Amino acid sequence: MRNPIVAVVAFDGISPFHLSVPCLVFGADRTKLGLPRFDFRVCAAEQGLIHTDAGLSISVPHDLSALDQADIVIIPSWKDLDAPLAAPLKHALERAHKRGALIVGLCLGTFAIAAAGLLAGRKATTHWAYTDQLQTLHPDIAVDADVLYVDEGDIVTSAGVAAGLDCCLHIVRARYGAEAALRLARHVVLSPHRQGGQAQFIERPLAPTPNADRFTKALDGVRATLGEAHTLD
Repeated sequence: MRNPIVAVVAFDGISPFHLSVPCLVFGADRTKLGLPRFDFRVCAAEQGLIHTDAGLSISVPHDLSALDQADIVIIPSWKDLDAPLAAPLKHALERAHKRGALIVGLCLGTFAIAAAGLLAGRKATTHWAYTDQLQTLHPDIAVDADVLYVDEGDIVTSAGVAAGLDCCLHIVRARYGAEAALRLARHVVLSPHRQGGQAQFIERPLAPTPNADRFTKALDGVRATLGEAHTLD
């Protein structure tokens, strides 16, 4: 029986952190933790070196043909969110999905999957700061801004940045069992299951109240006169 193939799509301008998330979970040998040895492949549509947004350059050994054999296809982020998806990647994602591969969009990678037409009529999430843009560009998607990830069975999408780790750990848990996921979480010093959703990180204006305003003014007054004595009253 062959090892599961995980293909990660890199692109020029990618964030090294976003790329490192699936590398951490699937790219290292985790057989001692009860996981299979993944055949891990980083691929790209571009030829030659890939330049990251951190000033680093990386050599990507595979092209998009890696998606034709992959059991799990991961897009760890994306750029040019409102631009049409390049035909080679769009067709590669369509073929992989039709063949039964699990398609995963981490953070802004959801936009690429949506642009491929694979999320129509589905529920999905992305970084909270971009959920409105995702909904505007793709009104046929049920966008949930309050969760860390959404599992639609054959497509999984995650919220922003570090939520990609939660999502990948969920995939491990769903496919290879809770015990393996727990061992992996302990090994990489990650919470096995983070409580709450990304709603806790969304900036929401608080309506001012008379009491809150009075209390704020009192604190400001004390700070401005720290050399004086102040009673509780």
